[in-house]
Amino acid sequence: MGNRTDKVRFNVRGKIFETSTATTLATECRNSMFGAMFDDAWKLQPRESVNEEEYFIDRDPDCFSVLLNLLGTGGLDVPSNVPEKLLYREAHYYGLLDHVRKAKWGEFDSNRLSLAHTVSGRVPNDCEVISASPDGGCAVAHGGVVRVYDWMLEEHPTLNLDYQRVNDIGWIDSDNIVITVRQNLSRGVGGMGIFSSSTGELKHRFQLTDGKDQVKGFTAGVLCLNSEGKIFANCKDTDKEGIGVWDQATEKQINFFESFDGSCLDNVLKIQWLDASNCLFVYGVADNQSHINLLDFRDKNMVWSWPDDTKPSQSSYVQDIIPMEEINSICVVDLYGTLGFLDLRGTKQSVRWNSNREGKIVNSYSYHPKLKFHGGQLFCSKDDNISVYCDALDQWVSTSSLERSQGGLIRDFSIGGDRLFALLSEKNVFDVWETPSAPII
Repeated sequence: MGNRTDKVRFNVRGKIFETSTATTLATECRNSMFGAMFDDAWKLQPRESVNEEEYFIDRDPDCFSVLLNLLGTGGLDVPSNVPEKLLYREAHYYGLLDHVRKAKWGEFDSNRLSLAHTVSGRVPNDCEVISASPDGGCAVAHGGVVRVYDWMLEEHPTLNLDYQRVNDIGWIDSDNIVITVRQNLSRGVGGMGIFSSSTGELKHRFQLTDGKDQVKGFTAGVLCLNSEGKIFANCKDTDKEGIGVWDQATEKQINFFESFDGSCLDNVLKIQWLDASNCLFVYGVADNQSHINLLDFRDKNMVWSWPDDTKPSQSSYVQDIIPMEEINSICVVDLYGTLGFLDLRGTKQSVRWNSNREGKIVNSYSYHPKLKFHGGQLFCSKDDNISVYCDALDQWVSTSSLERSQGGLIRDFSIGGDRLFALLSEKNVFDVWETPSAPII
């Protein structure tokens, strides 16, 4: 900070604020406006004053007071005369939105989650997919449209997919969404595109080619993104089906794979990139049997698969599958809602089922159980609740349960931005679960 004194004065539209924490502001708010003010590299000059440095800021003084107090105490105390929307806009201007979010809810703790909001949809029984954004907002697919909510749960302009049904939603960042849709043969359209989360504008429509011909319209199914800027999507047209790979930076297709050394890439239901293995996890169903392939794109090789030929019947009970690369395991859930596990390092193996099988099949009117793995814990939806599991002496045990507020059974759920979003069947209601912030002592 050079020779700059630690005591500074702010003149915010004529209202004077003094603080003796300039060094703290610059250190803890490096990416904010305060970091620029007190970093000598920016050479930002204060307004001349007789006794001390004074910075003039032409913004709302009441919001400034709240934010300055937040930086000093870690607590967010908003007076009744300060509208929350105005405060958030001011926090965005100063580069302090992350501080405000952390003050509103704590770091994600699945065993302390509390139902914070319930948001009603518009069209009943027409919604299947919900996807959490990196900053705590979400996107919900309603047939041929996607409704986007920011972290304040304010709805942005609707993304209209020209009456094509949405298959999957992914987030490049908080401002850009990737959406896959089914092909409409009569219209000759379908595929995958990048949209602005704030305006709903289509920024880019991806093209698909098999290396020879460009496919004008295709169905894009499940997708995933990796940390190296690649987008993977299950794609098919009238002649072929496989996995397409695109580069986020150039928005160009860089590969397409129809098969991998005997692997099955038909009817794919989930794909996920595994960073440590540098492989793509593929889960699908063929001939009423679930199958898992682990694909290495570097040498076009299938490095792991399940089931083996001697145990195909086990896979017919599987309803969802999730890889847990951190512990070299794969979790499956059956039609009883029971968890089972496979060792990623093993071959020719059977599922090791949890011992607490209830013996009761999920009701026929229910949605299939779904799995998520987050922060070393498993989440499994069943009927109208989500159970949270942790590994205890090689046995996964339930540590908490999230019950629905209203709106029917759980269709889908997603975790991101330190929130859990649960999409319910009736009227497309979704619940928002947050970890309460710790009390300020």
